[in-house]
Amino acid sequence: MKLNENWLRRWVNPNLTAEQIGEQLTMAGLELDDLTKVARDFSGVVVGEVLTVEQHPDADKLKVTTVNIGTGEPLQIVCGAPNVTVGVRVPVATIGAELPPIDDKPFKIKKGKLRGVESHGMLCGGSEIDCDDGVDGLLILPNDAPIGMDVRAYLNLDNHIFDISITPNRGDCFSVRGMARELAVLNDLPFNLPFDDKTPAKTGEIKQALNVITTDCPRYFAQVLTDVDNVSSPKFMADALNGSGIKPKNLLVDVTNFVLMELGQPLHAFDKDKIVGQITVRIANKGEKFTLLNEDEITLHGDELVIADDDGVIALAGIMGGLRTAVSDTTKNVVIESAFFKPTVIAGKARRFGLHTDASQRFERGVDFELPQLALNRAVSLLEEFGNATVHEISVHDNADEMPKRNPISVSFDKINSLLGVEIDKQTCIDILQKLKIQTTENSDTLTCTPPSHRYDITIAEDLVEEIVRIYGYNNIANHLPSFEASLYDNSEQIVRDNLKQALVNAGYFEAVSFSFSDGKIEKFFDNQAFAKPLALTNPISADLAVMRRTLLSSLLPCVKYNLNRQQNRIRLFETGLRFDGETVENLSQIETLAIVALGMQNPEQPFTFDTTVKASMDFYDLKHDVERVLPVQLLASGQVRYERSRLDFLHPGQGADVFVGDKKIGYLGQLHPRISQALDLPTVWVAEFDVVALITLHHQQNAVTAPSKFPSVRRDMAVLVDKSVAVQDLLTDIRTHAGEHLKEVWLFDVYEGERLPDGKKSLAFGMIWQDNEGTLSDELINTNFNAIVTALINQHKAVLRD
Repeated sequence: MKLNENWLRRWVNPNLTAEQIGEQLTMAGLELDDLTKVARDFSGVVVGEVLTVEQHPDADKLKVTTVNIGTGEPLQIVCGAPNVTVGVRVPVATIGAELPPIDDKPFKIKKGKLRGVESHGMLCGGSEIDCDDGVDGLLILPNDAPIGMDVRAYLNLDNHIFDISITPNRGDCFSVRGMARELAVLNDLPFNLPFDDKTPAKTGEIKQALNVITTDCPRYFAQVLTDVDNVSSPKFMADALNGSGIKPKNLLVDVTNFVLMELGQPLHAFDKDKIVGQITVRIANKGEKFTLLNEDEITLHGDELVIADDDGVIALAGIMGGLRTAVSDTTKNVVIESAFFKPTVIAGKARRFGLHTDASQRFERGVDFELPQLALNRAVSLLEEFGNATVHEISVHDNADEMPKRNPISVSFDKINSLLGVEIDKQTCIDILQKLKIQTTENSDTLTCTPPSHRYDITIAEDLVEEIVRIYGYNNIANHLPSFEASLYDNSEQIVRDNLKQALVNAGYFEAVSFSFSDGKIEKFFDNQAFAKPLALTNPISADLAVMRRTLLSSLLPCVKYNLNRQQNRIRLFETGLRFDGETVENLSQIETLAIVALGMQNPEQPFTFDTTVKASMDFYDLKHDVERVLPVQLLASGQVRYERSRLDFLHPGQGADVFVGDKKIGYLGQLHPRISQALDLPTVWVAEFDVVALITLHHQQNAVTAPSKFPSVRRDMAVLVDKSVAVQDLLTDIRTHAGEHLKEVWLFDVYEGERLPDGKKSLAFGMIWQDNEGTLSDELINTNFNAIVTALINQHKAVLRD
């Protein structure tokens, strides 16, 4: 909210600079976003009176003037403004004057000649002294402007504009009155209205027919004024509105805006001659059409509060008036509306129609329900004084039972001091609350407080404590560290999580962080017997984040698409977070998960190299290599990690594997099914997902420590011919089963499929190492174990030993 400093000081005038006022308001919870002067700095500009105007001898568009600035001989100044005439008073920049820079370049007035005629200064328009009045020409000052007076002082251009960020709970501060009330309390100053609060005397007898048929409008005033001189607004009003960022229009419009900014009560002026029959406050009919002041036609949903006459809707209550009954420069007779609407019925309705108005901004937060009468009196008084209006009767609707209730709140002094961590004197607490118009009574060690009508935000004891401390001053509370006892805890799980992430970072992956919500269309690709249906959100933040994710892949795949669209063709991403398995909240499981996605080249592209392996595309075994970085090394070395063909529908049927440790499945890896890649317009994508808790448990397993054997190891290699359908994992398992207790390592080191082999066959070569910690192994024992392996492979897999 923009606030004019001079306007504020007419209400309360602390002995503080504008900067100090801004700091004080910020520390009280009303943050100052910006503080600017009404006009940028300039000097040497005074009020002058044009004495003569003659045509320039050599230029049709220039005039030669003489100007009195009150310092002796008049100045001869050449001027090109079309509105220069004898007798007008205008800003005059004298020789040596410094005007606001143009394009960041200094603008200094010097003596010069224009088409051969000397000019001793410059007559200024509004834009040249940074106070544009919208006129193409000179800024014409009032006839009583003192000749020779500094223009900055005369126009109050050293006045400041506060731009204050009002939090949603402080709707009471959306006005000069509200800010002045805060300043008065902060500086222990009296707070009074700077005008007479009186009901204007009625000089007419016209009364607007009124019918309120909804409880959403407990209070409604409508007053008729006739024969209004709808002239330009007085200077004080125009200056105040300009300083608040509102452009003056005519007296009727300006008065309603002035009272809105001054008191915080939105008003509306209807053209009395355009109202048909009585005014009715009601709920809209579904499908009812209505044209707003901004000429937009809207279709009402049936739950909006509206103001109507016998011909239909004439205003969207608390938001914007209608075009049919709008006042214009020629309007003479008006009905002024001042009302209290329940915040809940206004909230959200402006945004529904793409609107954001000063009125809706205030009504949504809650307007003081005791304010409508004061605001109406103020507006009518101004129109009577400056528009010579005839004042008629007020039509009143007042439903006391539907007014907001201000219930007492109790808070103990012990709670105040415990929350603040400092002891504040009891009487100080009471004085602060009473200055804030909070009715306060003391009963032993407890305060009973009733908030005023303008404070919707005070509902619990903590709100009262906040009021006390912000007025007492946060800076008045000494800084000291709180006393606490250190509680050491086992953070080994977090260490493992960090290590898992670091292992992937070392492999060239980047961590992604995304919402736990996902797009229902993407989730459908992961429909599988392994997952329940996704849990739909009741109130999603957007249409593409409408369900809880069952897999982190539904969050990572949009990240992949985002990077591909920005010409990143080699992508390595991982994310740790929760996935949600369960169709309802009652049976929902939250599973901490690690997910990986990768695509593109096996290695980053290197300049100045002709090595073709650098440009090889990533395959299943590259992904498997990356996945094994997060698995315990001892489990991989001992063969406890095994892989089985995956049955997940969203993985490529021949390029997916489930990962087991013992009989427990801990995750899966493989190629995303081409059907999904094609639907999402993605190339080949490799994915993996693991249960983080299972990984942490595996890393926490204790491993037996044995001394390295002093005795030699024995290596034997074996190549067997088997059907292509035989899984390597099954062969490895049988080798370990029948190789005896001294087998230390076994691995696959060669796979051959070619035309020299029978159809449907493949050749697999395994390396095996035996070693004993107690002695040297004999050839007889090794041969026995080797033959046992061969026999097992022949019997169970119809393997043929190759020479």
